[in-house]
Amino acid sequence: MIGRLNGVILEKQPPDLLLDVAGVGYEVQLPLTSFYALPDVGKAAIIYTHFVVREDAQLLYGFCTQTERSLFRQLIKANGVGPKLALTILSGMTAQHFVRCVQFDDISTLVKLPGVGKKTAERLVIEMRDRLKEWGVTSTTPITDKLLLSDDEALFAPPASAEQDAVSALVGLGYSPLQAAKAVKQYVTPGISSEQLIKAALKSMI
Repeated sequence: MIGRLNGVILEKQPPDLLLDVAGVGYEVQLPLTSFYALPDVGKAAIIYTHFVVREDAQLLYGFCTQTERSLFRQLIKANGVGPKLALTILSGMTAQHFVRCVQFDDISTLVKLPGVGKKTAERLVIEMRDRLKEWGVTSTTPITDKLLLSDDEALFAPPASAEQDAVSALVGLGYSPLQAAKAVKQYVTPGISSEQLIKAALKSMI
């Protein structure tokens, strides 16, 4: 079991990360909430991982915190939730936000996530409630996943790839191309990065 990686970031293309650990390049998929917290390419990073072995592939999922990894592991135990859907859920909201949705039966927010219909959301609330009751989230706990976009972005137009990369990342998470393009388009401003576009688009759809 690979539980933790400490290396240098070689490539970043949400949600995929290539991490150099002692000369070995590990391909890791991260939820976008973790992806936002990564340092730049060429910088060192510590990633907590979960290794999944299938008949046709061996996949490594990564998280910036052990809390996110713990929630991911709880999610994939739920009926009908595989690693891809768990990754999508944690890309659309922080672990803290998800726990609040479960503890306060917020079905309406969960169904806005791609791949989560009403029945899946209801099942998640029922199955996850007891597993998450010790996480300490209350109705007054502040949610720290507010979108932060500064008003003094660089005065240069963003490269076309920033918008394209954002759309591709959202499509990879399960949103339709039309839905992804529409959500991203409204946030394209001079100097904005693909990661900021992804984050802003996700917030608008939740």
